[in-house]
Amino acid sequence: MSVVLAGAAMAGLWGSKVKTLTPAKGRLEIPVASIDDGKAHHFKVQAGDGVMVTFFVLKSKDGVIRSAIDACDVCYRAGKGYEQSGDEMVCLNCGMRFASARINEVKGGCNPAPLNRTIEGNMLVIAMADIDRNSWYCTYKK
Repeated sequence: MSVVLAGAAMAGLWGSKVKTLTPAKGRLEIPVASIDDGKAHHFKVQAGDGVMVTFFVLKSKDGVIRSAIDACDVCYRAGKGYEQSGDEMVCLNCGMRFASARINEVKGGCNPAPLNRTIEGNMLVIAMADIDRNSWYCTYKK
């Protein structure tokens, strides 16, 4: 008998790959150099309502750094989130695939819930107000 673990289950076995961030002055700052490799980077931060919000950031093939809550309008109750497969993010609940270049462009339904972000100098900046507005997506996070 063999057991195959993937996604969140594998993270539980090998240790979490989600970095915990601490906001400063109402915002999160992530060095662009640490996230510009084309790979999805998962982070979590405590929202104002106490919910731990998980989100991901990645640089898509078109060179844009994108960010989204690790959940969507449809599957958020499953609390499973997304993992990267090539140039797509894949829902760990329903298996839907999303091209990285469409993250932050297409909203609602099964698409990853977008987070507003800016680049200031060499930092990606996400306002905690945006995290707080979207914390409800993570109330079921496992």
